[in-house]
Amino acid sequence: MKKIDDFESFFNNALSRYQSGGDILEVIEDFKQITNQIPNHFAAWTCLSWLFLLLRKNDDGLFAAKQAVKLNAQDPQARMNLTLALLATKNKGVRENITIIKRMMLMLPDIEEELRTSVEDGFKRYPDWPEMKKVKNWLDF
Repeated sequence: MKKIDDFESFFNNALSRYQSGGDILEVIEDFKQITNQIPNHFAAWTCLSWLFLLLRKNDDGLFAAKQAVKLNAQDPQARMNLTLALLATKNKGVRENITIIKRMMLMLPDIEEELRTSVEDGFKRYPDWPEMKKVKNWLDF
């Protein structure tokens, strides 16, 4: 694994490749590399958890989502990923996280649009995502 010189460019490049439909398996390796070299990069953990969940690697997704929330408890996407992972792994804490996300959406209305976009993206890549169907319903999307 080579050392990354400009993490933000590397991160943004990986995110752009994902957003333009790049191979998830390749993109996930980039986010793993970032989290290995910068363990407190919450956004990389958030992306990593999302990708693991899309690949149905739910235990890995749960670990990454917990790291993301631990590093930034105020990030709504990290909270949503954690909720999805908790549901997928049949762990407790789902209701608490849904309540927190709803509070965030009330305080910062822009968050709702970001999460709606994320839900749509999730269904494009994993059309019958059972946990996402529940989260979408609970968030009244």
